[in-house]
Amino acid sequence: MELSRKKPKKKITYKIVLSIIGTICLIIFGIVGYKTYITYSAINKMTKGVKIVSTIRPPKEKVDIKQDPVSILFLGLEDYATKGVNGRTDSMILATYNPKDQTLKTLSIPRDSYVDIVDFNVTSKINGAYARGGIKTTIKTVEKFLNVPIDYYVTVNFSGFKNIVDAVGGIKVNVPFDFWENTDTKPRRKVYFYKGEQHLDGLHALAYSRMRKRDYNNGDFGRQERQRQVLSAIIKELKTPMSILNIDTYSKEFSKNITTNIGMGDAFSLFKSLPNDIPSHTESLAYTGKGGMVNGIWYYVPDKTSVQDISKKMREHLGLTDNSLVKRN
Repeated sequence: MELSRKKPKKKITYKIVLSIIGTICLIIFGIVGYKTYITYSAINKMTKGVKIVSTIRPPKEKVDIKQDPVSILFLGLEDYATKGVNGRTDSMILATYNPKDQTLKTLSIPRDSYVDIVDFNVTSKINGAYARGGIKTTIKTVEKFLNVPIDYYVTVNFSGFKNIVDAVGGIKVNVPFDFWENTDTKPRRKVYFYKGEQHLDGLHALAYSRMRKRDYNNGDFGRQERQRQVLSAIIKELKTPMSILNIDTYSKEFSKNITTNIGMGDAFSLFKSLPNDIPSHTESLAYTGKGGMVNGIWYYVPDKTSVQDISKKMREHLGLTDNSLVKRN
């Protein structure tokens, strides 16, 4: 009789263990499912940007972001837009990427560059293209200026930029020299940077990427380099294993402040394809020019020969020749 009483206890214990394991699994699957749903919804919202058609890529030519070289225009938008009026672009970075050898070429376009603004019959600062006609005018203007087709674009709202950096846990950058900068927050306050590696939260990262007045040697060009540095650091943080645990958190921040015409599936494929050490796979390009006054306004006037040289390098990286670029009406 005693033996027969012990067997039910073992069965009961076994069922309890299975029940606990099953409950834990359900909780884990529930959390993963919830995070997946939040992430999917956020990224789906982010990747529903305006459809664009290159004005100089051949009409029948389609690029496959999973295997073909592509170009992406990154735009940092000012926060000064009013209702019904666009702000200017505070930063412009054109990148070409070849997924086969994982190489990138990046060009930071000085925002004061004196160029023809497409569709408005005016020559002015390139950062005013967005204020005049939004993303389509900006892309057509950059394409005409550089003679490089733009396949995709990404816009980042600077008002939420610091939230994006905070969402990924901050970034590490190598500060080139000691300096201070005022924050964009109200009330403004000074934040300090010291030469060497430094971990930056969102507030400091925004100030770091926008400073140019105290960069006496490089001015706007040093500012452009810091913006590329910050962008690479954010992508690096996103590719760490720990980022998977917080994917729903930063995807929500991304959806609030980032817009792109890259489809969700293509965005994941592109992100997965990018090298972990982006700086070592990147060639930074820059065109020369001269600063000067035109009709009482200061501009940066690009050197045509230098621009043509940059154009050739980026087209070659995209696998294009001069004959393969066709102007559309």
